Amino acid sequence: MLKLLDLSHPFFKPLWIRIAIVATCIFWTVVEFYYGTPMWGMLFAGLGALCIWQFFFDFNPRDEVEKPKDPPKEK
Repeated sequence: MLKLLDLSHPFFKPLWIRIAIVATCIFWTVVEFYYGTPMWGMLFAGLGALCIWQFFFDFNPRDEVEKPKDPPKEK
C-alpha cells in the first residue's frame, strides 16, 4: 500500500538526493527561525529529523516490482 510520504521509494536511492533533501530541510528551518516563525521552524526541524533517521539510519529502498507479462495467446 502506498503511503503519503514514502521515504523508501526507489527515487531516494542515490545518496546525493537524500543529502539534498536533508540539507534543504535544515536550511529552511534556519530561515524560518531567522524570520521569527518558530511554528514553521519546528515543523521543518521535525521533517528534517525524520528524513535524517529514515535516509541514513533506517534506509532500505524497495525495488520496483515488475509485473509478469501475459504470455502470448495462441490461436
